Amino acid sequence: MGYKTITVKLPPDYSQAELLAQVAKAEGLRDFSVQIGHQSLDARKKSNIHWLVQLAVLSPELAGESPSFAAPLQIPSRTRREKALVVGSGPAGFFAALVLQKAGFATTLIERGAEVRKREAGIQAFEQSGVFDPFGNYAFGEGGAGTFSDGKLTSRTKNISQEKTFILESYVQAGAPPEIHYLARPHLGSDNLKVMVANLRAEFIRIGGTMLFETMLTDLQVEKGRVVAALIERGGGQELIEADQYVIAPGHSAHETCRMLMARGVAFRPKNFAIGCRVEHPQAIINLAQWGRETLPGVKAAEYRLTSKGDGHLPVYTFCMCPGGMVVPATAYAESNIVNGMSLYRRDGGFANAACVAGLSLNQLLGREVSALESLDWLGSLERSFYEYGGDYRAPCCRIADFIHGKALPEGTAKIQSSYPLGLNPAPLWELLPSAVSATLREGLKEFCRKVRGFETGLIMGLESKTSAPIQVLREDDGRCCGFENLYLAGEGSGYAGGIISSGTSGIKAAQRIAGA
Repeated sequence: MGYKTITVKLPPDYSQAELLAQVAKAEGLRDFSVQIGHQSLDARKKSNIHWLVQLAVLSPELAGESPSFAAPLQIPSRTRREKALVVGSGPAGFFAALVLQKAGFATTLIERGAEVRKREAGIQAFEQSGVFDPFGNYAFGEGGAGTFSDGKLTSRTKNISQEKTFILESYVQAGAPPEIHYLARPHLGSDNLKVMVANLRAEFIRIGGTMLFETMLTDLQVEKGRVVAALIERGGGQELIEADQYVIAPGHSAHETCRMLMARGVAFRPKNFAIGCRVEHPQAIINLAQWGRETLPGVKAAEYRLTSKGDGHLPVYTFCMCPGGMVVPATAYAESNIVNGMSLYRRDGGFANAACVAGLSLNQLLGREVSALESLDWLGSLERSFYEYGGDYRAPCCRIADFIHGKALPEGTAKIQSSYPLGLNPAPLWELLPSAVSATLREGLKEFCRKVRGFETGLIMGLESKTSAPIQVLREDDGRCCGFENLYLAGEGSGYAGGIISSGTSGIKAAQRIAGA
């Protein structure tokens, strides 16, 4: 059986029959099979938008040998007497727990929020009543913050092919579409994720793992650099869980967990992060700007990724763009107000949204050296100030044009529609943000308006403060927290990862180190 890799151009709404016909014509083959290796949309010319599809073609009519595939992730599985406790059920925590259980540890995974269906009900009640649910919200609960997101699976992290393949294959087995293996910008959609995290939980329990929801880590007992027990709170009571190894994957929002770790001697340092707002447009405007038409059969919705030097002091960029999605109230705590984006797999909603943020160094912004604890305090205070502005969870907002001019224009926001479920509160956002951030965002937005036709007509809202954690844990070369024998921090809360793939990889690597891989 011969083998060849080729790349073909196909229309946006191509069929399998068209793909096969293209291969047969291009290579002069009659007996062959194909497998898609990579697929990306080329929209550089609006008059000729097409897919670039890289294919592995196998045929007895071709010369050459079949390809060799990379070895799968090797998990050192054996009978063990050791126990492992993993905190946090986002990608980092879940995949750490899954690998540890497969490696032979008796693994318990605890999650401060609710299981996914109860969590979904809490979110729906919050959006209808404005009453915040600490167990069922967009930040905490089964699957972590990513469960209610666009579910993007892109990552810039290098040398993680085995871990990435393991994550993707786990997702496919849990119900994800197989296309996530080859699309250039794969995503899962929150509707798929809600099903998948429940299926992943069932698999973890099937192989012997224990999972506890609405279970909060409140303290650690430490003796001579070794964690000997974790104090947890659930059902109104407290109890100790003893384990041999501990992995904490708190996500970027569990600030009180980070404060507890600091109090127990875990060393953190401040790191650069980003804050800003979320911009929203009717999806048709973005489609028209990117494609030259309002719809494109075969493609769900147009995307964008924009960068700017801003005013030269802070960089400005868009992040976590959600085509056909909605803006959601993503606060982790009552009486704080932040926003984020979410979309379903079909991306067929009427709006497009994205974070529009400025990267910053808090040391430079404040003109002094700031500790990790001060970084958390500063960010938490900013998030509370956006709630205090209106005294509720409405999103402070204005038009992008208002923000650029630094004043409310006559049109105002009265006629602007939005996907945000808790209502809008017209506000001078440029006054609510730190002045340096507002200044650089203003310059970045001007540039984005030049790049994307109609961008200035959109809405800018709320505080977007969760692009990454503002602090980073200090780690030994083998990944352990500095000064600890058996404690690992993983995922976005560690300050070394961001997004589903890199966070999941972070958890896998911690588990592999513990297991001796």
